[in-house]
Amino acid sequence: MLLSDIHLRDPYVLPVREHGAYYLYGTTGRTAWDGRAEGFDVYKSRDLNEWEGPYPAFRPDASFWADHHFWAPEVHAYRGKYYMFATFKADSRCRAVQILRADHPLGPFVPHGNGPVTPSDWECLDGTLFVDEGGLPWMVFCHEWLQVKNGEMCAVRLAEELDAAIGEPVLLFRATEAPWVVPVAKAPWDIPMEGDDRFVTDGPFLVRSEDGKLLMLWSSWGKDGYAIGIAESDSGQLFGPWTQQPEPLFGKDGGHGMLFADFANRLLLSIHVPNVHPQERPAFFPVRWSGGSLCMADGEAV
Repeated sequence: MLLSDIHLRDPYVLPVREHGAYYLYGTTGRTAWDGRAEGFDVYKSRDLNEWEGPYPAFRPDASFWADHHFWAPEVHAYRGKYYMFATFKADSRCRAVQILRADHPLGPFVPHGNGPVTPSDWECLDGTLFVDEGGLPWMVFCHEWLQVKNGEMCAVRLAEELDAAIGEPVLLFRATEAPWVVPVAKAPWDIPMEGDDRFVTDGPFLVRSEDGKLLMLWSSWGKDGYAIGIAESDSGQLFGPWTQQPEPLFGKDGGHGMLFADFANRLLLSIHVPNVHPQERPAFFPVRWSGGSLCMADGEAV
């Protein structure tokens, strides 16, 4: 199948050179907003054009704590295993990030640790792994705008086995620190919003530039819809302070981005576009380094 045949939001690509393959994960479009979630699937490709699957990467058993809003899985290779960071929800519990583990990118992934690694009384989503210069693992995640109004980007230290959080989360920045961000009128699942004081933080992804700067891609609402901005750590360290670039990297109603290099060393931005259900599909756009930051390269999606 082609990318246009795959109904996913929040597409995350894991290239594995020793397999000669790319693995694609994401939020299942059919159950992104409504209905009981079945789990997460994974697709496999050798050229980014034709894809095999879906293969069942994660299927919860009867004891799993969540049953809907299975969102934004991303998979990281770490110490010989593969770890999935994903968002889950249950009616009786706050939205939370749970880590899962597998021996292979195709899975099966199983819950790791004793439950979510975000605070039990926080509405949270979109955890991503960051390993600092000392080799210590952290999770960067979003404290959700539905609870705090001005969405927050936070970080929490993880145990070296990635099975628990250590200490309290640290605030990195808030949505309104970016000049391009505008309020969101209502949530995508049609919960009415009152006023114009709700600002989204979504989809963090951290990367080092060619000259060693620490950058974070993240998503919110801009003047033309869902968008991806870039923040730069002034210190080059996780705790910043973070300076927001004035204009989004991608502002055309698509987002939740991540970067990966293909096997020809092209740098690609993976997003879903448009941000309209059920039309959203994965798309890969070439990007390039420029002046220590990122810009869209010439050309259409690959």
